[in-house]
Amino acid sequence: MSEDRRCLVIDPHPAVRLGVREALASRYEVEEAEDGSGALELLTSIGDFDVAVVDLCRTNGRDPQGLSGTGAIQALRKAQPDIGIVAHGPQARQDAATEATRAGATAYVVKSSPLEALSEAVDAAAGSERFVDPAARERARGRTALTRRQRQILQLYADGQSTARVAKQLGLSAETIRTHTKAILARLGARDRVHAVAIALRSSLIE
Repeated sequence: MSEDRRCLVIDPHPAVRLGVREALASRYEVEEAEDGSGALELLTSIGDFDVAVVDLCRTNGRDPQGLSGTGAIQALRKAQPDIGIVAHGPQARQDAATEATRAGATAYVVKSSPLEALSEAVDAAAGSERFVDPAARERARGRTALTRRQRQILQLYADGQSTARVAKQLGLSAETIRTHTKAILARLGARDRVHAVAIALRSSLIE
């Protein structure tokens, strides 16, 4: 791989930027920015980059233009349409990878994954190839293993039914529905019932 390749790392945390720099320094010239606005300034002053690594955490409120997460991905894609973009996300979830891809990312890597996965994603994105962290794919495979009954319950929740109404409609006790719901939350990694419905809808487990 050419040593002239350039990578732009966008993350509000210096320690994360340093880790990415160290992982890529032997193959890429690495520049850093705290947010999307800083990244666009670098694009203007330095020129095109082969690939960018964009933080997806939504806790960075320091950018006055709001260019963080998927907003930064969209802005970079608009400024340089041919750039490879690696979304660096906090969650091992296929729906998070899908959201990043829809925003314009080429690859998705979970922050807790080894740096080798990030390095592989950067190389893929720089070569205009798609990459999804195996950790997110594994989690997605586990998620699709909802039982027919669990999907029924989630669908009824999505339709606005309460626990009592779901129990009555399915001919089960409310306690049984609550037990199923706990299992659903654990399987999907969801915070609550509403979150579980949102995940299921995004993953096309229910309609």
